[in-house]
Amino acid sequence: MTRRLIAEFAAGPARQPTADPAVLGTLRRMGEVLGCLGEGLSNAGIAERLDRAEATVKTHVSRLLGKLELRSRVQAAVLAQELGIQRPHPEAA
Repeated sequence: MTRRLIAEFAAGPARQPTADPAVLGTLRRMGEVLGCLGEGLSNAGIAERLDRAEATVKTHVSRLLGKLELRSRVQAAVLAQELGIQRPHPEAA
């Protein structure tokens, strides 16, 4: 179930989203963090990549693991790889 939800999220919306913009922003950040975990980045590396404080990244990672019912960031990294979720490099943006 979790993998299907993430795969649908990664594929993008099939229609115009009607959710609260704050909720959509949170989902986007979770996807970015998951992509960074898939690259094997540390919290410090994720913080640098996303221009966030390391404490903020720790909170995002913790919440992500809880919502996806994962026990470790390694499981999150494997899931990101399996789903093909990647965080674009800043140079590519």
